[in-house]
Amino acid sequence: MEHISRAPFRLPPFVTTMRESQRLRLATLTRLRWLSVGGQTAACLFVAYGLWYPYPVGPCLLLIALSAALNIGLGLRYPKSWRLSPWAAVSVLTFDVIQPFGLLYLTGGIQNPFSVFLIVPVVMASATQPPQTTAGLALLSIVAATLLAFFHLPLPWAEGSALQLPSSYIGGLWFAIVSTLVFSGIYVYRVAAEARSLADALGATELVLQREQHLSALDGLAAAAAHELGSPLATIALVAKEMGRLTPLDDPQREDVELLMAQSERCRDILRQITTLSSSSEEHMARLPLLSLVEEVSEPHRHFGVEVRVEAGERHADEPVMRRNAGVVYGLGNIVENAVDFAKSEVLIRASWSAFGVTLLILDDGPGFTPEILARIGDPYMSNRENRDRKAGGGLGLGLFIAKTLLERSGATITFGNRRDTPGASVEIFWPQATFSARQAATVDGSSHGT
Repeated sequence: MEHISRAPFRLPPFVTTMRESQRLRLATLTRLRWLSVGGQTAACLFVAYGLWYPYPVGPCLLLIALSAALNIGLGLRYPKSWRLSPWAAVSVLTFDVIQPFGLLYLTGGIQNPFSVFLIVPVVMASATQPPQTTAGLALLSIVAATLLAFFHLPLPWAEGSALQLPSSYIGGLWFAIVSTLVFSGIYVYRVAAEARSLADALGATELVLQREQHLSALDGLAAAAAHELGSPLATIALVAKEMGRLTPLDDPQREDVELLMAQSERCRDILRQITTLSSSSEEHMARLPLLSLVEEVSEPHRHFGVEVRVEAGERHADEPVMRRNAGVVYGLGNIVENAVDFAKSEVLIRASWSAFGVTLLILDDGPGFTPEILARIGDPYMSNRENRDRKAGGGLGLGLFIAKTLLERSGATITFGNRRDTPGASVEIFWPQATFSARQAATVDGSSHGT
């Protein structure tokens, strides 16, 4: 089965709006530009009055002052926490290409060692901006480097002499700058994109786990509500009975009083049922034998034309009793549903346990995992759209990533592979005995909601 994810998974609203927090902050750009202003000023003054190399100092300081003025203007116009819109970021980063271009034109062009600073705005854009913006800034920087290779004032050097570099060496400098610019831009963009997708997937995982935990806590909340409402409802029932005793049978309000008594008694019956349901179901729902838990997980997926079988494998000890954990139930359900989506006719869930730990093996008779998928299994937003007609739909890989993360949090180790004897995929989930025993002990004293 070319498993990527379970049924289509919608990103929660907070994930889709997270791009707002990934915009460049004005404070970040201004601080970096102040560092640039300081470094440029120090370099210009040192070359002019430390080395006494002749070059147009005034125009260079004017360009540096322009950069400082932009910083001051932005700081006065916007708060430091302001995040730049895409167009504002493009404008500011474009200035950060043009201003060094002007300085380099006045001080030797591409022969100036500081020409590598043409790369910096592209790297910043690749980490925070869309690919189109990064490509545009990269093209602008390449054009600037090309112009500086041919058009520039002389490189500052000792008076009475001039440094003349060979054309082949200048060509090598140009190629080094351009290749470094392209490589660093692509590299930083890929790293930043993967970091963002991982952060989004982890956020979605937390949301799913929180939702499952809230659903698991409904019984306890119902019992608490019944307990809290019991006292005031008893008072209402007592007052209603007293009103019924004092109201004559022929009184026009007698009918209303009897209705109030009946409805208060009905409310007491409802609260009594809620309390009984919570107390009677808590024990057998909170702790389940391993096979019962697997049956519970697989039951919702038995009605899609695929047989789901649960069987016990090797048993070298008493059947373990597991605590119902929202994350584990969701993770197992996701993997079982994924197997059902791609199976031809059957999914087999084999549970075994021994002194070493507990193992669940989920097998199907589908096409199995391709080598490309196995190499990236469990990555968030891994896309595969070859099976568009499958129930898996978009194939973002987010559902499988969430399942893998939740199961690993419970101490499990997950191994994905293909069956050896017949076509199909296999997923092995193993809890070591040490982890399992610790969670069982925590279940006994009621201090944990672990596996």
